[in-house]
Amino acid sequence: MIGTDIELKYRGWLDNDQLQLVLLILSKDGEQARVNGGAVRNAIMGEPISDVDISTTLLPEDVIERLEAKGMKVIPTGIEHGTVTVLTDGHHFEVTTLREDIATDGRHAMVEFGRDWKLDAMRRDMTMNALYCDINGKVYDPLGGYEDLMARRVIFIGDADERIREDYLRILRFFRFFAWYGTMRPDAEGLKACARLKGEIKNLSVERVWAELKKLLAAPDPSRALLWMRTAGVLTAVLPESGKWGIDRIHGLVRMEKELKWDFDPVLRMMSILPVSTEVAIGLSKRLKLSSKEAKRLLLWSQCSLPDVKISENEFSKLLYRSSPRAMKDTLKLELARIATYDKDGPMEEIKFLFAQAQKWQRPDFPVQGKDLLAQGFKEGAELGLKLAGLEEMWVESDFTMSKSDLLGE
Repeated sequence: MIGTDIELKYRGWLDNDQLQLVLLILSKDGEQARVNGGAVRNAIMGEPISDVDISTTLLPEDVIERLEAKGMKVIPTGIEHGTVTVLTDGHHFEVTTLREDIATDGRHAMVEFGRDWKLDAMRRDMTMNALYCDINGKVYDPLGGYEDLMARRVIFIGDADERIREDYLRILRFFRFFAWYGTMRPDAEGLKACARLKGEIKNLSVERVWAELKKLLAAPDPSRALLWMRTAGVLTAVLPESGKWGIDRIHGLVRMEKELKWDFDPVLRMMSILPVSTEVAIGLSKRLKLSSKEAKRLLLWSQCSLPDVKISENEFSKLLYRSSPRAMKDTLKLELARIATYDKDGPMEEIKFLFAQAQKWQRPDFPVQGKDLLAQGFKEGAELGLKLAGLEEMWVESDFTMSKSDLLGE
């Protein structure tokens, strides 16, 4: 394999003392260790780097022996596939022995360990992910991935159908990388392969599907990837709830994110391509096994109504208090996205004003507690709860101005 003169636009991560130490330890006595995949890809592109993974010619047990001898903690997280996780001074690195797939079933693979960097590269998904760099930042490109990366071409390694059949999650990874790095049209062969094999997505664990979909939706602008997913029938396979709803509103949402400097929000972006339906929210949350926080957010959004744009500030404050402020902000954001997409004469400024009001709104504290009513002779039970709720409603209707003494008649 030939080392290239490829420049890493960002290499501060590579100079990390602990990473350098791990690479040095694993590169002694004729062995080799190199950073692989995403960290190298992103360093070349000048993109942020989160996880750093390492490939090595050493067998897993030798990796463990060498690193533990230097006082590092090593966890055999996937040792049957050659992977261990190194914990050192607040950092963690996954270290994997070079390997070759022997058998696959679309979800898991049987591997054989080896020492051939090109064979290791061949088992990866996209050419842009088959890049390595050594301790000095020298980049190794056994499959021509650098040229594809620079041209922003997302291309499967070898035969697209074969790569996908090794792990059907690669269908979503194809579109995820296109969302982050692709330009123009997706690779035709890759797109056709994804369309042919999309029915196999149902055999993947929903946790893996949702995790991959979130990464796709976190791209700066996932709209083109979603469009091609829709064209290939992949989006319907992953999110059948979006089938009759349409995805046009995502364009307006991306526009408003840029204009109003909102953070990229994968859950909100998913909402933008879903119908507003409590039934859909509950069903999707169960099907994709969303976290309780995500499921609650989706449910409350599905139950939230858009306020009249002429609502007064006081009435809007009451509405926020009685409902979910997060759900209201989600609803207003998606209404801005709808207007930006479909309705050039819509009440854009009015909705922006309401959103700004919701952003700065802080929930006031109801001044009366149950113990205050107990002190007045109320007994624990339903009567006390009803009395407390009635006083809270009086307080809200007073624009939150009634004092504790007013409410208790003191």
